[in-house]
Amino acid sequence: MTKQRWLPAATLILAATATAQTVIVRPKTIDSTLINPGIGIQTFQRFSGQAIYPGARWSEVGPEGKVADAPGKVDFPSSTLAYLRWFWSQLEPERGRYRWEIIDSALEQAHQHHQTLMLRIMPYDETSPLPEWYLKSGAKRANKPEDKDGKIWSPDSSDPLYRQAWSELIHEAGRRYDGHPDLDAVDISTAGYWGEGWGPYLPDWSVQQELIDVYFESFQRTPKLVNFDELHALVYATKRGAGWRLDCWGDMGRPVRGNWSHMFDLYPEQLARDPSLYDAWRTGPVSLESCGTPLSWKKWGFDVKPILDQALLWHASSINIKSTAIPEEWKAQFGEFQKKLGYRFALRRLEHPGVAPAGSMLTLKMWWQNTGSSPAYHEYLLAVEFRSKTAASSVTLPVDVRKWLPGDSVYEGSVYLDASLAPGQYAVRVAMLDPITRKPVIRFAMEGLADDGWYQVSEIKVQ
Repeated sequence: MTKQRWLPAATLILAATATAQTVIVRPKTIDSTLINPGIGIQTFQRFSGQAIYPGARWSEVGPEGKVADAPGKVDFPSSTLAYLRWFWSQLEPERGRYRWEIIDSALEQAHQHHQTLMLRIMPYDETSPLPEWYLKSGAKRANKPEDKDGKIWSPDSSDPLYRQAWSELIHEAGRRYDGHPDLDAVDISTAGYWGEGWGPYLPDWSVQQELIDVYFESFQRTPKLVNFDELHALVYATKRGAGWRLDCWGDMGRPVRGNWSHMFDLYPEQLARDPSLYDAWRTGPVSLESCGTPLSWKKWGFDVKPILDQALLWHASSINIKSTAIPEEWKAQFGEFQKKLGYRFALRRLEHPGVAPAGSMLTLKMWWQNTGSSPAYHEYLLAVEFRSKTAASSVTLPVDVRKWLPGDSVYEGSVYLDASLAPGQYAVRVAMLDPITRKPVIRFAMEGLADDGWYQVSEIKVQ
């Protein structure tokens, strides 16, 4: 005889079998915004809950100490990612003397604000020169004072001194921070302005490759992101497992530039030039930085919908709008966009026996769905817990959730029902755990969330 009963989070169907009841549960999905680790809208050069930049301008110079929290509520989306970047001169003011306390402070502040840190170390730009010690070291210069850009001392990055000093900096950073639990990703920064690997003074490809390889040697556990502009470097690094980032997302063209735009005249063509780039998001994150800011987009007369749609089409998992305001009339669109950005997991179906003896192997069948734009790029443990009012036992499943691409995933296997469990009725709960703390860290797109982060989805009788 078939019975039906209701749990707060799911439809539960008990189907009679020859030996025991089979429970089939279909949890109810929700449409809420989920604030989850490693995805979403980043804060830039500051942390969650801190004041955003006024207007449409921002600073490229990363903070060197504690950033004060805003006194009141900040009008900016909730964020689990803080993206900060610093110039070489900030981190190594003297040869071999590294100011790691700057990055230490950023990691600590990110943790305090329930974020992880994405970072880049940059050689120089138009207003932040190379370290003074490097300029006086006898290193080779790529340009001349009388050149059009002569006011900026651009290094010859083929110079052995540049390669050695820059590589030492990155190696030391890797030794100190690779695998740090509060470090989400590191940008591959090599040569040229902001280390983005483009410009008139690029070294030969062999040197570019050497400078890229330094990151794979130094950060073997932390995800890496390569800049998008130079095809050769982009393809090489993504084939080695890096994700990619670009920094003029949203540029739809302006008359002052002859209506040439990154979104129409560079980025789509760059992806199409090598088919492997279309699949890079499967193993490495895609992170986009706005060209200007959303306030700039509004001023330039851009339509925001195709900009947001393109980010999802590229399978982006995070975006950087430079901690600036979102125009009021676009907030609803950004809210819907945020629901799709990155992974979004929901358990759609669970099947298990309704009754089982303690100490036995319990067969589980699960159908999970990812309705987001990307997989998760960090390891999380899929776990099942059996809990009564007096006892609990949990087990992790042999599943790599980093392979849960947008679409459907299935787990079918057996788990051990702890022999110490006393007979009685137990809630069946699921969660994704941090592998270090073993605590739930992922919010699912379904009902059933308990105060401790687990989701109650079913019940089982233990004999």
